[in-house]
Amino acid sequence: MRFSVKRNSLWPVTLDVQAGDASEPITFDVERGAVVRLAEAIGDDQAAYEEGTAAPPTFPTTFTFRLPVPSLRALDPARFIHGDQEYAYERPLRAGDRITCVAKVADVTEKETRLGTATFAVIETEGRDQAGELVFTGRATLIVR
Repeated sequence: MRFSVKRNSLWPVTLDVQAGDASEPITFDVERGAVVRLAEAIGDDQAAYEEGTAAPPTFPTTFTFRLPVPSLRALDPARFIHGDQEYAYERPLRAGDRITCVAKVADVTEKETRLGTATFAVIETEGRDQAGELVFTGRATLIVR
């Protein structure tokens, strides 16, 4: 089978990404149905997820891809891989929460890889509840080539 490859698909890309660049705040509703669907998708049948008293630890991932950091908007998704993801919680997410999130570029570095130079961008996301209290902090590493 043959696959067509765009001429530039393997060529390095130049990014103009600066640490500190951030998305606008966006508020998300934690809906019980979404919590249940994610728990089913990952095969976790904990009663707390079915009841909506807690959401799976990876639930904020459903928010983060909808937080456009301006300098990353023009990046073709085919040019990066999701290298790492972690969350730190102050309390569990629960159905009924309204979480306001902001994503920002925390760090940008370049490293030499077997395929050439790659850019590593660390994106930090904060999620705060209706009272403005921090609920979670997420860190994701994007590897761009």
